[in-house]
Amino acid sequence: MTRDFIKVEIIQRQTVKPSFPTPHPLRILQLSVFDQMIPSEDYPPTLFFYATNNNVTGSEGGAPTTDMADMRMKERDYCQHLIQSLAKTLTHFYPLAGRLSKGHDMIQCTDDGAEFVTARVKCSLSQIFEHPDPEMLTGLVPAIGQPDGDATRLPLLAVQSNLFECGGMAIGLKMSHKIVDGTTCGAFISCWAKTALNDGDNDQVPSLIPKFDAASYFPPLDFSNSSQPSSAKLVGISKHKYITKRFVFDASKIATLQSYLASPSPAHAPTRVLAVLALIWKCAMEASSKSSNIALGSRPSSLRLTMDLRRRFEPPLPQNLAGNAVSNVIVIATASLLKGQEESDDETIDLKDLVAKLRKGFEQQKETYSIKKPFDSNKAWQRVQEYRKLRRNVDMDHLSCASWCRFAFYEADFGWGKPAWVSIPSIPLKDVVILIDKRDGKGIEALLTVSEEIMEHFESNPELLKYASVNPRVM
Repeated sequence: MTRDFIKVEIIQRQTVKPSFPTPHPLRILQLSVFDQMIPSEDYPPTLFFYATNNNVTGSEGGAPTTDMADMRMKERDYCQHLIQSLAKTLTHFYPLAGRLSKGHDMIQCTDDGAEFVTARVKCSLSQIFEHPDPEMLTGLVPAIGQPDGDATRLPLLAVQSNLFECGGMAIGLKMSHKIVDGTTCGAFISCWAKTALNDGDNDQVPSLIPKFDAASYFPPLDFSNSSQPSSAKLVGISKHKYITKRFVFDASKIATLQSYLASPSPAHAPTRVLAVLALIWKCAMEASSKSSNIALGSRPSSLRLTMDLRRRFEPPLPQNLAGNAVSNVIVIATASLLKGQEESDDETIDLKDLVAKLRKGFEQQKETYSIKKPFDSNKAWQRVQEYRKLRRNVDMDHLSCASWCRFAFYEADFGWGKPAWVSIPSIPLKDVVILIDKRDGKGIEALLTVSEEIMEHFESNPELLKYASVNPRVM
């Protein structure tokens, strides 16, 4: 199968504005220090697939299963339903209809609108589900400008409604990371879906209404006399040749892995995210060793994981606090995690010790932020600078991870049922892994982006393949 398998035709572009104008007192949103440190070109993509006609296979030859005129009418109804409910949702998430200020430190909430793209996809959902290659899904999410373009003119939210020949649909989203973290993204999706399902009845979504007040908790810094943090310099993730593959961990395999890592005491079983993350990190270190033809453990490795801060504070921050309320957990593994295999001179990384090291790193980070306000933004920026310095160490491997598990993405019912599949297309960043729930809420899909040479070692790692399948069909 080739990467141009998916033929996508853009048939309409529209601007969707809030159904009610944003009040003047809310027209300027000050970004928090965490918002400031996010690059303006960062728009994480997400895809929601729906079998709207309860038929994802299509008829023989991939032709539509219903009358063409009837299908086109249904498509128009679906898109109009999404547009109307999106306009109502934007009255609550009004910064997403705004634009970034010239100084990149504020959002001008002037109701310029979100972009809504309607596209027709010349294949059926079954063809996507049979070969769900992240590399081929990029055409199903909207394209937003160029990184070197004027960010103040770009929409902060773009939606692409993809209409398949079988009658199915995929909703592709890109939201500016400047004002949206994973929790805020999940709240937006839930609010939009409930608004669509309940025909805009605001009484059904009060708990989902966001509070855009992150700057009062994480005060901004003045970068006017220095260069604004940039993408590659800030997080240390360089852009170059990469490949993204999907590794799927079924619930039963995760349970087996957790049981092994809990031995001898079940009380010490790691969470499913921690177990999967530790295994992937171990495989990354082994792949680096083989790729570079050096002894295992001769290169230290760092792992960065984002951590939601809303519940880490005393007292906890509001769960509906919108914006970026995340920090980084940084853990470094060295040769001390190696041990010899029985009846062999070879050394291997001790997975149980790696889990223990991750746990310790998480606990230390929790202690850092489990403090009473006020928040010290200068220290937060200092930690980022320290990580930038760490990432410049060419004698160390690095892996960045984000967990989207436990977000209620599979509950997003816009009126035609819950998603058949939620996923992420390939992203242009190297040495990144994103974890997302399977539909059952117990398994995990890991989207891994590394160099082609490193990926070859991942795909042939027997320990990883014991627990994960490489890009299986979507069930």
